Amino acid sequence: MPQTPPATIKDVARVAGCGIATASRVLNKSGPASTKMRERVERAASDLGFCFNAAGRALQSRRSMTIGCLVPSLANPVFAEAVQGVQAELLGSGYQILISCSNYDDAADNTSISTLLENNVDGIIATMVAPDRSTALLQAKQRGIPVSLMFHDPLDGLVTAYVDNFVAACEVARRFAALGHRRVGFLALRFSTSDRSRNRYAGFHAQCRASGLADPTLIEISEVEARHPEQLAAILARYRDITALFASNDFLAIAVQKAARDLEWKVPQDLSIIGFDGIEVGRLLEAPLTTIETSPEAMGRQAAQSLLHALQGLGLVQLPPLPFSFREGGTLAPPNPKRTDDDRVAAQPSSVHPAQDQN
Repeated sequence: MPQTPPATIKDVARVAGCGIATASRVLNKSGPASTKMRERVERAASDLGFCFNAAGRALQSRRSMTIGCLVPSLANPVFAEAVQGVQAELLGSGYQILISCSNYDDAADNTSISTLLENNVDGIIATMVAPDRSTALLQAKQRGIPVSLMFHDPLDGLVTAYVDNFVAACEVARRFAALGHRRVGFLALRFSTSDRSRNRYAGFHAQCRASGLADPTLIEISEVEARHPEQLAAILARYRDITALFASNDFLAIAVQKAARDLEWKVPQDLSIIGFDGIEVGRLLEAPLTTIETSPEAMGRQAAQSLLHALQGLGLVQLPPLPFSFREGGTLAPPNPKRTDDDRVAAQPSSVHPAQDQN
């Protein structure tokens, strides 16, 4: 028995009682239509089992109907959730995403963007080491390909979905000060190449001064040291005068808890810890992590919304920062009165460790 040929958009328009152009606008979500007409076209498409031929639509529109999405790593749930947000926002738009990971490497960022451009993506969503210095990203803009960033604080000429890292870090300093902490530290990875980490430190530093605390000690560590509690413990032992530590992300905050146990320090009695991001695993620890909670999924959605607007010819507009909240946990308490500065040996390190941040 011969197979019934697949329904075409002409069939959908006929059943819906409208023109082909109207049916196309509705199904492409690319133009105005009344609610009644939209319902008729969508019902006709459903009844006929109509679906777009992606290759044909791309040829017709001269678009690939793909969005390039570059993140440092999917092993970090923060970026994985952001990608899910992008995917959720693109659902039903006809666009698919091509995902690339650069492992926090500047050169890999440029290579990934170049590869996405070679695949003729219609737009790019990215979190990268230095978007303001990326030659590949500049090439994308010169070709008229819209770019929307995630997590980065606002950069000149680039639109981003972000949380105000400076303001959020100020809240951390206020919390420490309110509980009586006076000597605090900031722990970072990949500090020199992460605008997020640097802005968090800047806000933390500014509010520490405003609250009458000593300037926070900047402790930079390598990725290897972050992954080995015994190495991190040896570093923390040099800062015995610190009673509270702000980790630039939750992974570091969790690593500090493990290292503190090696030093036989109790958290939060001997060392208070606050993280940043609000990853779910932080709630499951023996002492649930106190942290700045953000919504990576909302960042991904906002970045995708901005890009879709640009692809519809509406331009890229910088939106206000997304909200954050302070998540209470079990890793924050007043300083232990038995561990005064006189009782604790303050040993300052002779050098700082090279570093950069994970998100």
